[in-house]
Amino acid sequence: MATILATRFGAALRQMATHCGAQQTGIANKIIRAPVNTSIFTNLIKPACRSNWTTASFSTASGVQYSKRGRPGPGQGFTVNFIMQDGEEISVQAHEGESLLDVAWANDIDIEGACEASLACSTCHLILDPESYSRLEEPTDEENDMLDLAFGLTDTSRLGCQVLMNKELNGIIAKLPTMTRNA
Repeated sequence: MATILATRFGAALRQMATHCGAQQTGIANKIIRAPVNTSIFTNLIKPACRSNWTTASFSTASGVQYSKRGRPGPGQGFTVNFIMQDGEEISVQAHEGESLLDVAWANDIDIEGACEASLACSTCHLILDPESYSRLEEPTDEENDMLDLAFGLTDTSRLGCQVLMNKELNGIIAKLPTMTRNA
């Protein structure tokens, strides 16, 4: 696995160095030296090159897009009530359009979200109360596929990354499951 990763990463670095004119130094130099078919990555790397760039940066984080605005104060946003595994209830405020996963992350509530909201895991699984669940649209087929992998699945389970806050969901109750399955 490490060899495959190093080969693919090395190929991307070599392609970027070829098209961007980047200097090969340090550890990148050791990875870049192996030959590779450069035509594979031409269309992916070349458009990202700029004449004044010597390195490229990539991010896989979904980014809490609301962090620049700060958190809404009491009564300024929509209320989300998280029930922790030990039964403790934590009420927080959310912006409109913010996912339950982003709300949890912004308020230090322990929800993993391993795929960073790309709908590729079930680690942001939440169990909603029946009233809150009934106010939501039906989950998509993709969400249902991921929910099938969730530990402790219930009839009112949803993925936190797929539930977006709005005025109809004000006061939503979301319980964290006792465990998560990160497969």
